[in-house]
Formats: sequence, C-alpha cells, structure tokens
Amino acid sequence: MTIIVDYRFPPAINAEKQAKTIAIGQTAGTWSDRHSHRQEQLQQHLAEVVGIREEADGYKVARVRFPDINVENDIASLLTMIFGKYSMAGAGKVVGVYLPENYGTKAKVGITGIRQRLGVYDRPLVMAIFKPALGLSAQDHADILREVAFAGLDVIKDDEIMADLPVAPTHERLDCCRRVLEEVRQQTGRNVLYAVNVTGKADELQRKARLLVKHGANALLLNVLTYGFSVLEALASDPAIDVPIFAHPAFAGAMCAGTDTGLAYSVVLGTMMAHAGADAVLYPAAYGSLPFDPQEEGKIRDILRDRNVFPVPSAGIRPGIVPQVLGDYGRNVILNAGTGIMDHPWGPASGVRAFFEALERIEAGESFDPANLPEGALKQAILEWG
Repeated sequence: MTIIVDYRFPPAINAEKQAKTIAIGQTAGTWSDRHSHRQEQLQQHLAEVVGIREEADGYKVARVRFPDINVENDIASLLTMIFGKYSMAGAGKVVGVYLPENYGTKAKVGITGIRQRLGVYDRPLVMAIFKPALGLSAQDHADILREVAFAGLDVIKDDEIMADLPVAPTHERLDCCRRVLEEVRQQTGRNVLYAVNVTGKADELQRKARLLVKHGANALLLNVLTYGFSVLEALASDPAIDVPIFAHPAFAGAMCAGTDTGLAYSVVLGTMMAHAGADAVLYPAAYGSLPFDPQEEGKIRDILRDRNVFPVPSAGIRPGIVPQVLGDYGRNVILNAGTGIMDHPWGPASGVRAFFEALERIEAGESFDPANLPEGALKQAILEWG
C-alpha cells in the first residue's frame, strides 16, 4: 500500500525539482557507495513523483507517492514524513493526502453511534456552546444546560477556551451538569450529550479522560491541534473511553491559512482528523463569521462522512441560515451554535426552539421571509441576525 500526497507550488517555483527533493529528502535521502550493499532495501523507502499538473492560475500540483513502510500507522509519523523539515523550505503547500482505508484510527462511535445514543435518526442534530466562555461557575453551567436541554437540545459542549480552572473545575462542571442530564432523561426520556473539555499535560490527559468517563461524561471535547493528534489517537483507541470525541479546530489557522505554505484545511480538519479517531469535527462554515473557502468546507464534509465522522460546521451558525446548511449537507450534520442560541433575544431556550422551528419549516417547504413567519422564536432570531 502507498500514501499519495499532492503539493501545490506557485508559478515561480520549479515544481518538478521541488517534488523530487521531497520524494528523496523526506524519505531515505541519498547514499554513497558505502551503502551499495543496501541499495535494494534503501530504494524501497524512496518516494516517487507520479505526476505534475498545471492549474488555470499557473500554479502546479505535484503528486508524490510514498511507501507506507516509512510510517507507523499514525498521524505524527505521517506528518513528519510528508512535510517535516520541508515545511520550512519556502513556498509549497500540501493540498491533498490520500491514505489507505485501514490507515490510522477509526471513529469509535461516529455518526451512527452518536445517533443511536441520542435516538435521533431523521434530522440534523442541534448543538450549543456554553457562553460566556469563561467566568461562569459550575452551577451556572448546569442552569444553562437545564434551560436548553428541556427546550430540545441534542448536544452541548464546553467552550474550547474553558480549561480546568478554579472558577469552574472540570469535575465540578461535570457533576453539576450530569445531574441535569439525568433529570432530563427521567422527565422526557431523551438523552443529551455534554462534551466536556479534556485539558492538561500530556502525561495527565488520558487519565483525566478516563476519570471523566468513569464519573459520567457521555462525550468529550479535545483541542486536537494544540494537544496533538497522538492524544486524540490514544483517547480514541482506549476501550475505557467509550464516548464520542468532538475535535475542535483551534490553532488550525496557524497551520492552514497561508496561501502558499502549510497544509490545506481539508487535509488537517478532514483527512487527519478522520484517520486519527475523531467522532465529530468542528470547523468554520463558509457562510458563518470566519472567512472560509466553500470548496474546502465541502471537501472536509465529504472526507469526514466517508469515515462515519459527523461534520460540525460552526462559527456564526444561526437559525436563518439553516436552509443553506441543509442544502449543502442534507440531514447528516450537527448545527453548532454559540451566539445563535445563547444570545437569542428571548433567551437560550428560545434559541434552541428557533432551530427546531427552522427545521420544521424546511420539512414543510415554507418560506423564511420574516413577513410570512408567525410570531415566535424563529422570527425573532431572523429579525436579530438575518
């Protein structure tokens, strides 16, 4: 089996030369006659340039094929091989990585498992984020959760900035919120997922994640790019951590935003996340509050769903754009809203209801024109945010 990687170079760069440099320099390198007796073995580790195509803007994309015997079936050794030190060589961006189906770690729960745990199979899921991000007590989190959960919410997550802080220690947040989740289940028969943010030093993270699950956490949130793909792989491979892991894209811009350097968002938030064991992946929506390429968004969506991973377009999701989201995604999507729920003019519960009203109107084929909307949570949301 082999690993295929596409590198994109600006017009001024000799793409063929750079691709050959990558194929040799990122694998076995060159060798002298002193190692001629190892020639056959060394050549097995070399990559090869298999094609170069020119795009309409003059950029060239070089395709390099790497032998999988050079890596350890994980993301860290893969990234080191395909880009490693070459990432510091100048202009050149990884825009596509194509891995064998069995490479890496598969989602343990994924789309099918998350739907089974919630008992929701026929519609998008609705997800919220605790806001404000910092400064709330553990009991404040529980009070917010009670309001939105009884309004019908499917999933809620910590803000990615919320670490294990004295103002609301992680285990206290979980204890307070777990009681609410049980209350909701007993009174409504519904399950709601709370993705607790797992933070800490590398030697603590897996132990902390296990303890959270042992104490009732039914989902976890991980800032994968700041803590490392190896942490995600370890959590996803641990039998004791039998809950979905929501992967947050924090820090992705530092790796992906450069026009001619770094890696494409679809590589980092799509391919790498999908082969590292994430069950759901958050990323910006092109029509949200962060600038994002709709083509990259579409690639991420398709890569994730091909591996049974839930796509979670985020950042600026609000009830008024639900028709556009469903037009792009269909039903297999999680609608993740922070401000779009928590800052609703009538309160967070109405923010949740606005999303469900939006889903109902789409199902019925009804207009979203404010003039045609009945008084209610959805109309207020559209008047507020469009």
